[in-house]
Amino acid sequence: MPTAASPPPPADRGGASARSPANRKGAGGRPSQSHLAARSSRPLGPRGPMGFVVQRAAGRRAAAGRRDYTSQGAPRRGRVVPPCRGEEEEEEEEEEEEDGDSGRMESVLSRYENQITILSDYLEEFPETDEPVWILGRQHHLNTDKSKLLLDISARLWFTYRRKFSPIGGTGPSSDAGWGCMLRCGQMMLAQALICRHLGRDWQWEKHKKQPEEYHRILRCFLDRKDCCYSIHQMAQMGVGEGKSIGEWFGPNTVAQVLKKLALFDEWNSLAVYVSMDNTVVIEDIKKMCWSPPQSSGAAHSSAHLHRSALGRNKNTAGFCTGWKPLLLIIPLRLGINHINPVYIDAFKECFKMPQSLGALGGKPNNAYYFIGFLGNELIYLDPHTTQSFVDSEENGTVDDQSFHCQQAPHRMKIMNLDPSVALGFFCKEECDFDNWCSLVQKEILKQQSLRMFELVQKHPPHWPPFIPPTKPEVTTTGAGAVPAKSTIVQQNVPR
Repeated sequence: MPTAASPPPPADRGGASARSPANRKGAGGRPSQSHLAARSSRPLGPRGPMGFVVQRAAGRRAAAGRRDYTSQGAPRRGRVVPPCRGEEEEEEEEEEEEDGDSGRMESVLSRYENQITILSDYLEEFPETDEPVWILGRQHHLNTDKSKLLLDISARLWFTYRRKFSPIGGTGPSSDAGWGCMLRCGQMMLAQALICRHLGRDWQWEKHKKQPEEYHRILRCFLDRKDCCYSIHQMAQMGVGEGKSIGEWFGPNTVAQVLKKLALFDEWNSLAVYVSMDNTVVIEDIKKMCWSPPQSSGAAHSSAHLHRSALGRNKNTAGFCTGWKPLLLIIPLRLGINHINPVYIDAFKECFKMPQSLGALGGKPNNAYYFIGFLGNELIYLDPHTTQSFVDSEENGTVDDQSFHCQQAPHRMKIMNLDPSVALGFFCKEECDFDNWCSLVQKEILKQQSLRMFELVQKHPPHWPPFIPPTKPEVTTTGAGAVPAKSTIVQQNVPR
């Protein structure tokens, strides 16, 4: 859908046939004679990815020259933006030389045509300021440790649109370009939780440096294969049970519910995923879930076995032994009607300061971003709107991870431009982390006497249905076909 800054649609875009390449050009892929005659007094520019000739502009570029193209070649209303840029501010009106303008236009269009991610031309450099930058619970100062800030950001796993993977459901799409951005953001939030779970928040990624096995195992959970636990295949098919067809855009709450269900099949990470309801976090329910004893049923033996094995893994890999299941806490919120209410801004920013922070899912209508921090009144985010080719694991189980880390300066947007529908994420590895989070919420979030961002209560509300910790179902089917059995869905998590 058009954004507020989008130019009005051209007159020839009234229908699907009018938008087709064939109606933009004559025989042989060239513009019609009438089209050329109308512009014979001005030279023509380079040929774009749709096959039409781009008119050179001296000064402000024509509206048709600023349209955004997906990897499938379909025009989207908006501006021509480089891959991974998302929405940007309007270019200033200025007179440019024809050759220079044409060259830049050709460069941008070629990036879309070939789906090559070249970010060096489009860096959003941080301003010179004394204000601190907060990234997922860590504070950075631009004047003294800018390099550490960029290293911290590049260490986050970056999931984007992919193409050329196996069709979802066997006959579905083989690319999520244009519809999977919120799913990718959900993957990024969950991946950050797994990094904290196995490697720690302060783990740093370095290019071409050998990484621990746990890191590659985490990456394998998200590869675009149907047998990977959190692949685009599993998330899209699980979304059918949430009322979302494959290829349909997800919202923050739907992604949270999908992750909650898929985590039940993930025996290696053994996460307890709690998604708040009615803007309320219930301490009693969370502790019941994270300390959940084995269930009394035919699945009791299996649950007990998983519980004991999780304890053993915690003791061997994380250096501690506890019955607390690591908690992924997701809080879907609506911070306004059509726009974010300014009364929530301070509380929203405080969440990025908490050491348990996993950032937030959100963005703009039909454009999802993964927000990881803020600087002043600007949010810092990772943008999934770049289409890259499918990457599989090597025979030894490692993954070529160069395309899974954004190695450039991050993107920023004004917090007031944020869509009010968001989902906050937090990770509590141990019970003491959750207790500390509750204290911070009471101190920083709930100090607002009215219009609180969310509520934190001790006891389960009596008018709510009883809380029953979720358990793994024996068989889960969706309208797109059966989700793989438990032995298959976690196959990718077994060491090779």
